[in-house]
Amino acid sequence: MALRRCWRLTGLLLRLPVPPGSSSPVGRLTVCSFINTYGGFKSAEFQLRRFSSEARNTDVSYERLKQLLADGKAVVVDVREPWELREYGLVPGSVNVPLGQVNTALQLDPEEFREKYDGVMPTRTDKIVFLCLAGIRSKTALNTAVALGYRDAQHYPGGWQDWAEREQHK
Repeated sequence: MALRRCWRLTGLLLRLPVPPGSSSPVGRLTVCSFINTYGGFKSAEFQLRRFSSEARNTDVSYERLKQLLADGKAVVVDVREPWELREYGLVPGSVNVPLGQVNTALQLDPEEFREKYDGVMPTRTDKIVFLCLAGIRSKTALNTAVALGYRDAQHYPGGWQDWAEREQHK
């Protein structure tokens, strides 16, 4: 009910005239923080903050990924298919969860995840980095994780192709 009211208010605010040169009527203040102030709909605020226009840097560089792997401070999830790992290779320390299974895998019990994917399941507060062959599927996996409530999810846009090239030139 509160979320429905929030969406109605969003539609109303987005139709308000905006003076030239100014930002959107919503701006950096999300619609739901307005509702929270006046109506107390905290769950609606949480739901719509994800749709804020604020840009978040979700890309991880090769150097940063190497550092995260060396320090063990992130769970690196390779979303390629198992045959791709056999054919091309894998990033040491990564866990293979094919893209089609990411949504289900991130909702499993940690023990089930370990049994099925032979790796540690990330918690919603862990740093998680997705990678694939060229950075397209990893972006989809990132969006899935964010939708499931993972707060520190990122992806490696260069993918395996960039990783292998940089590792070869060392």
